Amino acid sequence: MQKEIRIILISIVLILFSLGSGAVGGAAIIFLAVNQGLFVPATSSTPTSQVATVSTAATQTPNHLVVSTTEIETAITKTVAGVGPAVVTIVGNIPGQRGFFGQTADQEVTGSGVIISDQGYILTNNHVVEGTSTLVAILANGEQRSVKLVGTDKFADIAILKIEGNIPAYASLGNSDTLNAGETVIAIGSPLGDLKNTVTVGVISATGRSLDSGNGYQLTDMIQTDAAINHGNSGGPLVNLAGQVIGINTLVVRGSGSSSDTAEGLGFAVPSNTARAIADQIIQKGYFARPYLGIRYQWITPDIASMYDLPVQWGAYVVQLDSGSPAVKAGIKRGDIITKIGSQTLDDSHPYINALFAQSPGVVVQLEIVRAGKTIQLEVTPGESQ
Repeated sequence: MQKEIRIILISIVLILFSLGSGAVGGAAIIFLAVNQGLFVPATSSTPTSQVATVSTAATQTPNHLVVSTTEIETAITKTVAGVGPAVVTIVGNIPGQRGFFGQTADQEVTGSGVIISDQGYILTNNHVVEGTSTLVAILANGEQRSVKLVGTDKFADIAILKIEGNIPAYASLGNSDTLNAGETVIAIGSPLGDLKNTVTVGVISATGRSLDSGNGYQLTDMIQTDAAINHGNSGGPLVNLAGQVIGINTLVVRGSGSSSDTAEGLGFAVPSNTARAIADQIIQKGYFARPYLGIRYQWITPDIASMYDLPVQWGAYVVQLDSGSPAVKAGIKRGDIITKIGSQTLDDSHPYINALFAQSPGVVVQLEIVRAGKTIQLEVTPGESQ
């Protein structure tokens, strides 16, 4: 009996030992599999359930790709949808000229513009429309409309047109004085004239930039942006994320002077506050009034001063005076050198035209003049020019 009991006990121990060995062996296999990266459990307590789920899903839909579609609407897409219909492509015709070799062919020019009022006024650049005999605006939907030129200001490179018929939309002008570097902006226009209502996105790189126009004056207080601007974008809007036009795209700089360096992302726009002041006056009067003295002058630089042994490094040398002009009435004479207008001393960054245009027609201003080596002060009341 005891022998039988002993055999039974030994059998039980052997069974238990076998079970225990199997469990330990299984645990070791699972541990090895996990550490070899064959599968990764979602949690330590359910390592096999995830594998089963993935296997089942793959088995059930082996030839199907399930895509979850989410509609994403951003501030940029909202802005473009709101302002886009107000952006137009401007196409102008410049008549051919008769020259030594005969009549030249007519020239087609293209640019962009933006409708800024429910009366159909379009804001664009002067250089887009300068010299044109006819102008057409192409709406965002491709419809062509005739437009007429209301007025321009070449010194700020601003022009106002008026579109015929009903307008599809118009954009509002924002406050460019509140812009900050790094602020997101959107440029909309027609680069190359064919890629209508192209959208590019960038930031405000800087404000208050001055650029030499190459015509004796500077474009001042310009907005610099890295939003892509190309030929044909001129006159199009630079827009903030509130959907307001804060600038009129004007030019892009690829290089500097004789430097062989090529630059990218240097676009410039006329601030909306400047554009608004000019546009309002053009719409009211048909022209923008600039102060006028009535002189013809030679701009003096340090090189010219050294060459002709002049007593100043910078200034406007008076070459000729218009009869009956404000300059004549103020006592300005040929040979005088204007060195200061109001509180602004003339120099490389403040040429004569910019210093004069900072004044107002009909308001007395003091001039500092060098005459025969002596500095004198004169008062002049600028007239009004168109």
